[in-house]
Amino acid sequence: MQMTPQMGYDRAITVFSPDGRLFQVEYAREAVKRGTTAAGIKAKEGVVLLVDKRITSRLIEAESIEKIFQIDSHIGVATSGLVADARSLVDRARVEAQINKVSYDENIGVEVLAKKICDHKQNYTQFGGVRPYGTALLIAGVDDTRPRLFESDPSGALLEYKATAIGAGRNTFMEVFEAEYRGDLGIDEAILLGMTALYKSTEGKIDAATLEVGVVTLQDRTFRKLAEEEVQQYVSKVLEEQKKEVKEDTGSVPDNGAAGE
Repeated sequence: MQMTPQMGYDRAITVFSPDGRLFQVEYAREAVKRGTTAAGIKAKEGVVLLVDKRITSRLIEAESIEKIFQIDSHIGVATSGLVADARSLVDRARVEAQINKVSYDENIGVEVLAKKICDHKQNYTQFGGVRPYGTALLIAGVDDTRPRLFESDPSGALLEYKATAIGAGRNTFMEVFEAEYRGDLGIDEAILLGMTALYKSTEGKIDAATLEVGVVTLQDRTFRKLAEEEVQQYVSKVLEEQKKEVKEDTGSVPDNGAAGE
């Protein structure tokens, strides 16, 4: 039996393939791609996190599924991928924030926290007997003068974004963000942009009960999750806007039959 080129190289996290790949890390990224969609959008005065919780059964209580977590008073994260792995990283992030508070009597910086989590994730790609974390995080918060938004993938790589998405719907979200994102967006506009992208990603299947939205602003510097009633107001606006667009598109189509008469 002939072995495939990657056989042997994907069984140990510490072994590179001849073309310089770590297959276990790539498989962990695949776990993220199959996860629920999470998005982060930086606005002029804050950051918005949005997650589609994807309820798989009507018997599940939607409140029991949590994909957005508060780390410190001014920082929140959204996750995609393996939920248990995400919960473990969230607990570690909270501990790091508390250590900084006790040691220096000040809130931890968003970038400092993001780098600490990425360093921890990178360790799990370098030693035998462990596996990479099968989850990606969007880390959002405010520093002294500006909002920050970071993405961390299973390899421990860290990038800062103006707007980004992780999970199954990433491609559609990024297309919408590339076309419609502006640097002067307000918080409300950022939420509506994220929900518009979700509407297009799910082909109109958008429901306030399965959406989580988190917001942190420069003004109050406190991360909070929106109540379902607040989320419903934004969902209603998006559905209204999409209906208008459909009407305008259908109204602009010429009547070929009438033209032929």
